[in-house]
Amino acid sequence: MPREAALDRLRRIGPSFRSKDAVMAGVSWRDLYALRDDGEILELSRGLYQLADTIGGELDFVAVSGRAPHGMVCLNSALAHWELSDEIPRRVHLAVPEGSHRPSIDYPPTHVHVFAARTFLLGRLKVDGDRGEAFWISDRERTLADVFRLRHLVGEDLAHGALRHYLQKRPNTGQLAEVARPLRAWGAISAALRVLQS
Repeated sequence: MPREAALDRLRRIGPSFRSKDAVMAGVSWRDLYALRDDGEILELSRGLYQLADTIGGELDFVAVSGRAPHGMVCLNSALAHWELSDEIPRRVHLAVPEGSHRPSIDYPPTHVHVFAARTFLLGRLKVDGDRGEAFWISDRERTLADVFRLRHLVGEDLAHGALRHYLQKRPNTGQLAEVARPLRAWGAISAALRVLQS
């Protein structure tokens, strides 16, 4: 099969795909490996591929979620997704619940965080893409609460900047308080709110 025809078939099944889906779509193993060797597709992990021209941003989130379906994109990566930061993270920040498998993901570059299992589902949101791809991410309020809770890791400036962005974009401080209290972040957030609103 000509290379372009194989690529067209792969584009129809999505930006990221499993080898079995590629074969079911009519792409031979030989063509799949040739496209990988030529850099047209990237092997993210054994049997999981992504079209090379789709790497970056939300598609990285999709690829990471494929490797850790029980996890969620968090912290700096979630801030960028929700436009609560001007920073473009160099790696995907992924949270997994304590007691679960902690994946080792080389590509896309990923930093894995372990969050408490009892509050893990709080603010965990599924985002569906245009082509049926999906990923899990912390919602706006959970993201802010986590950034304040872990500001010793991400930095005070990033946390306060995120709160300023949040206040400019449809803030829901009632929901923020509801999410932040069980995460023990409401004290720091309410103190920052008082300073920002004074």
